[in-house]
Amino acid sequence: MRYCPRCLEPDTRPDSIFDEEGVCFPCRLLETVDQIDWDARQRELVEIAQWGRERNVSGYDCIVPVSGGKDSHRQAVYCRDVLGLKPLLVSCSYPPEQQTERGAYNIGNLISLGFDCIYVSPGPETWRGLMRAGFMIWGNMFKSTELALYAVAPKVATAWHIPLVVYGENPALSWGSAGGSMDEDANRLKYNNTLKGGDITWLLEAGFNMKELYWYRYPSDAEVERAKLRMVYLGYFMEDFNDITNGKVAMELGLKPREGRDAILEDIGQITTYDALDDDFVIVNQMLKQLKFGFGKASEQCSGMIRAGTMTREEGVAAANLYDGKCAHRYLADFCNFIGVDEDEFWEQAERWRNREIWKQDGNIWTLKYPLT
Repeated sequence: MRYCPRCLEPDTRPDSIFDEEGVCFPCRLLETVDQIDWDARQRELVEIAQWGRERNVSGYDCIVPVSGGKDSHRQAVYCRDVLGLKPLLVSCSYPPEQQTERGAYNIGNLISLGFDCIYVSPGPETWRGLMRAGFMIWGNMFKSTELALYAVAPKVATAWHIPLVVYGENPALSWGSAGGSMDEDANRLKYNNTLKGGDITWLLEAGFNMKELYWYRYPSDAEVERAKLRMVYLGYFMEDFNDITNGKVAMELGLKPREGRDAILEDIGQITTYDALDDDFVIVNQMLKQLKFGFGKASEQCSGMIRAGTMTREEGVAAANLYDGKCAHRYLADFCNFIGVDEDEFWEQAERWRNREIWKQDGNIWTLKYPLT
């Protein structure tokens, strides 16, 4: 396990790209930022917006997939107020037992800013069973839910004949994943590490049937092509599309961040309180991610801030070592109750996924063989 010498990115991230000098792709890309013609990209974005307007047969120029978080607020308002588009927001919701009150408030706040929204809520019992299967089979409770979260927008786009879909950040450019594209094209988003092209074979093998999985079935490439969908990453066109700016803009628009005990950084494994707001199971999942890959949410956030120039690498190392993988017991207990396992069973399954190549055990204490320094 090795880390980028400029940020904190580890080469254990699935599909990560490192060059022969050990520098991660996002940091290497940062060297070329000064060469980017942002005015030219803005003109291209304006042309894409016009493309959407010219194909408006439904009353909507584009679809903006939203969760109600910081990026969602920025995307929706930018599309409407800067690009002059009439967007339809499309949101795939968590079940009531999973969605936080702040999450419900934030999606409500976004809609109250003057947007139409389609709110898709897959059946809670199927959702719960799929989350349990993802945890047991993959050590990833979001393996199935991400299928739904990403499939809903292109499904609605196809059904309502709205060919332009505007996403936020490009994960390949932001985090260095080899999946997807290296530009604005989001049409291959489903080929990232988790979605695996929209493959649901493992769900069918786990005993679920096609009738239960409608919202989890991502449209095929042929369906996307037939509908002439054009899916783009807004962040590709904007120099300041990042966590810090998006968080600031969203809170000015009324976004409610984490507060009280849900804002204790040592409990949530993060370094900010305006990220991952609509669900607390993500905190458990980030803890599991650290067992598998040796890093969690905090180091990921620090890497973004280091690249943005708001944090030094030394400050990032200190923060990541303090907060990475942390998860308060109350979040774990809520998750276990939700999927119907006791905590002993949870840890038995979690330890199956601990990567022994990067972790070492001394008594009851596990530490990374290659710590972040």
